[in-house]
Amino acid sequence: MNGQALEYVRLFVAVVDNGGFAPAARKLDRAQSVVTYGVQKLEEQLGLDLFDRSGYRPVLTLAGQALLPRARRLLEETNAFDVMARGIAGGLEAEVALVVDPLFPMAPLVMQLRDFEQLYPSVQARVFVESLGAATSMVLEGQVDLGLLIYLDARALELEQSHLVPIELLLVAAPSHPLAQIAAPIPLERAREELQLVLSDRSDFSRGVDRGVLSTRTWRLSDLGAKHALLRAGLGWGSMPRHMVQDDLDRGNLVQLPLDYWEGDGSLPRVPTVAAHRKDRALGPAARWLLERLKRQVPQCAEAGHI
Repeated sequence: MNGQALEYVRLFVAVVDNGGFAPAARKLDRAQSVVTYGVQKLEEQLGLDLFDRSGYRPVLTLAGQALLPRARRLLEETNAFDVMARGIAGGLEAEVALVVDPLFPMAPLVMQLRDFEQLYPSVQARVFVESLGAATSMVLEGQVDLGLLIYLDARALELEQSHLVPIELLLVAAPSHPLAQIAAPIPLERAREELQLVLSDRSDFSRGVDRGVLSTRTWRLSDLGAKHALLRAGLGWGSMPRHMVQDDLDRGNLVQLPLDYWEGDGSLPRVPTVAAHRKDRALGPAARWLLERLKRQVPQCAEAGHI
């Protein structure tokens, strides 16, 4: 469809939205004859009457009613195309890709993505969720612009890292689990006898590296949601981020396991999280905005108790 035809479609929709040819002309600051002519030309091109003009006000025909939703979508897509093209021409990315470790709290990320969508409507967001080294590998290999990661070490020297918040991990099990029946503190040797659920890594980045694996019997899961479901079902024990299981603890669906392996209440050492991107790959304006917002807002959410 050429530019003139698109203009005719705009006039058609304007007549509908404003309740007539004269109101549409006033709204568009155009002569009424221009609006009338444009709609007539569109009707000629389509071979259809879009309006019944027999009454005081033009009324949509059945054909006009059927085509109106498509006309609106056409104009919306055309506008989105123009906005994206202007943004790209001005240096704005067409897409920002982000990978998130499942241990990272989603609530503050969702808040920033909501603002991101409002500020950069032409920029598509692509969000991946990968565990441990798999998430780090995606950033290192340039598959994504940004990563919200944990457990970075010397092998990630190519990444620029900004520290965000530490994640509190708890050892938990269902109330019916054998370990939940033992008085605190639970001996480590007793815990070793029970099945431990461990979050696994689908990449080679941290192959052979085990963190927090205490039992001689383990099941490896690549999905944190699956691990959560198995824990709630009483099948094994394991670590989970407090922000994901606090509601379960409050409702009695899960209980915390105080092992004598750690001092205090049985909490594991906190896990640091970072926002990371490749040092040799400049971020575009939208990705840079998202990074700066995360660096500022995520710690504030943690201080306010929202994580």
